[in-house]
Amino acid sequence: MIRLFVLRKKLFLGTGALALVCATAPAMAQELGADDIRGLLEPIRIEYKLPALGGAVITSKGLLAMGAVGVRKAGTDIPVTENDLWHLGSDTKAMTAVLIGSLVEKGLLRWETTVGEIFPKLVKNNPSPLAGVNLLHLLSHRSGLPHDPASGWWLVPRADTIQGRRLNALAMAFKEKPVAAPGERYVYSNFGYVVAGAMAEQVAGSSWEELISAEIFIPLGMQSAGFGGVGTPGEIDQPWGHGANGKAVNGNGPAIDNPPVCGPAARVHCKLADWAKFITDQLRGARGEPALLKPETYRILHTPPFGGDYALGWGVVDHEWGGGKVLTHAGSNMMNYAMVWIAPQKDSAVLVVTNQGGQAAATACDKASAALINRIRGPNHP
Repeated sequence: MIRLFVLRKKLFLGTGALALVCATAPAMAQELGADDIRGLLEPIRIEYKLPALGGAVITSKGLLAMGAVGVRKAGTDIPVTENDLWHLGSDTKAMTAVLIGSLVEKGLLRWETTVGEIFPKLVKNNPSPLAGVNLLHLLSHRSGLPHDPASGWWLVPRADTIQGRRLNALAMAFKEKPVAAPGERYVYSNFGYVVAGAMAEQVAGSSWEELISAEIFIPLGMQSAGFGGVGTPGEIDQPWGHGANGKAVNGNGPAIDNPPVCGPAARVHCKLADWAKFITDQLRGARGEPALLKPETYRILHTPPFGGDYALGWGVVDHEWGGGKVLTHAGSNMMNYAMVWIAPQKDSAVLVVTNQGGQAAATACDKASAALINRIRGPNHP
């Protein structure tokens, strides 16, 4: 069974490689190109025996450079390209948070809107602390919901529509034993994001997939963005997923992923250049520059509402190389891995992706992130 990624604290703080960023960068970011990125990534890919590794550098003006090395599937000589699709896993969560922010700006939701307000009939028939959980709780992993349903996502009862199936997941959430009181403590929860997605669907009358396309992908020009696994089943036309052991999984294509009900938590895929468009918008919003949403909305998205170091779809930490507050997240469907770091004060961000899951992939992406950050800092940084 495919498992959704647990964002462990050590991952969004970095596994240690980022602490090694030092004053060795030979040139400024403006001189960075695809060959430079490939040159930085290839030794790391080889060291950790990954099939492929991709990376990108971004500023508030957009994509600065990107590159990819390796093959789409281990045991073949079919190379990855800069235009391939990559699965983002839990990096989807920041997109879902932006969608909620858009609906808040439209007046369809408030950040303090509770589950009980949106689903009064369900609350009446199923008394639960979940009734008082609001969107800030859900998006900052403070809802008290467990990581996933006790019975697993594949056993959520089917329905005629994806909205119906998410309503079935919500009904299951009311029967789950809370792991904490609402707002009490941080407990990473994919379940919380699925509930938030169901709330968005209820007030907007469309599926999460339709909403996120209309509110984010289309306005930002993310034409390659889609959902689920990538590639044509049986063909090596996109990066093929690999397990932690480096072996290619048994299949590929849209169905080889977490089930569709999990969409709001972890099912987006896109090209590096299109992910860069979303991250550019986040960077611009964090810097108070014109962006998709209002400056106040980005402030809320990027600030932990109950303290700690997790905001709404973002880990928030202080790093010297970032000049202060840095936003970060990682995601995986156990067959792919994706990582992002955003430094608003330095007007820069880096993305790293690979078509393998597991700890080696996580460590390699962290090390690749450090290499890219080191490369763009320039020779005169402190």
